[in-house]
Amino acid sequence: MEAQKNIILSVKGLKVHFPLTKGITKRQIGYVRAVEDVTFDVERGKTVGIVGESGCGKTTTGKAILRMVNATDGEIYLNGENLLKMTPHEHDKVKRKVQMIFQDPYGSLDPRQKASSIIREILVEDGKHHTSEELDRRTQQLLTMVGLSEEIGERYPHEMSGGQRQRVGIARALACNPDLIICDEPVSALDVSIQAQIINLLTKLQKELGLTYLFIAHDLAVVRHIADTVYVMYLGKFVEKMRSDEMFSSPLHPYTKALLSAIPVVDYHMEKMRKRIELSGEVPSPIHAPTGCPFHPRCPHATEICKEKMPEMEVAFGDHEVACHHYKELMPEQQ
Repeated sequence: MEAQKNIILSVKGLKVHFPLTKGITKRQIGYVRAVEDVTFDVERGKTVGIVGESGCGKTTTGKAILRMVNATDGEIYLNGENLLKMTPHEHDKVKRKVQMIFQDPYGSLDPRQKASSIIREILVEDGKHHTSEELDRRTQQLLTMVGLSEEIGERYPHEMSGGQRQRVGIARALACNPDLIICDEPVSALDVSIQAQIINLLTKLQKELGLTYLFIAHDLAVVRHIADTVYVMYLGKFVEKMRSDEMFSSPLHPYTKALLSAIPVVDYHMEKMRKRIELSGEVPSPIHAPTGCPFHPRCPHATEICKEKMPEMEVAFGDHEVACHHYKELMPEQQ
């Protein structure tokens, strides 16, 4: 019961299908199954990471939680309330409790406004700061919180670096005092040295403010440093769930192992010792998804059952779950 109280976000059986149309008449000929039966929980004060290749459905999952795209089926609970059952008026009252930090810090900021104005606008909408002095004080507090000076607050987005723009985006998200922040590839557009700074900032803010993150990324090394729990997504479905420390030490799904083997290694001798897993073929189309396991056309361990039957997520050990018919055969002996 106590664990349930700490669950801030609960997603159950989420599906997002986009209609596929043809010709001038827009005749519907099928669906793009972007997200297919996704279920997970996010605990208050923790970080859940969703990783996978581009096009796997991870960003669409985040947008469905924000209701930026319509969910086809499923349930999304925020603090016990089903967001998908709310009327537009009811949703307006709670939507500020879920904020997003976007992948492109430049495209997500209004180019006509200065940084301080972008943040101040959110505070005005919030209605909690009534005087100009209160608004100025809170705006400066948020800029300082994300490591920006008052002088940066007087700059337009095009006058700032990528890292500074992303810090403004973080400050804007914090201005709503959100219960949940969805980080959609927040460092992928930044230089490597700046990526580390932003990750460290997000970690620091989480410790100080008790923030809860849903962290979406394709870079497993980045997710390892910030996430508590990691879900690996392939073709709209979760194929593995594990603690972040288990991702590198005990991966079970062949797809997870292939992703890990593709991470660049600085040490030349380690690179020579490491076995690179090269997957054949391309990611199947979500319009014509393969039967059975979605990964079987590219999996080196696939058998007939993989082609015929969809594997369900099951507990391998501890909190580690995997959707693979042959994970026990591939599991290291010490586990």
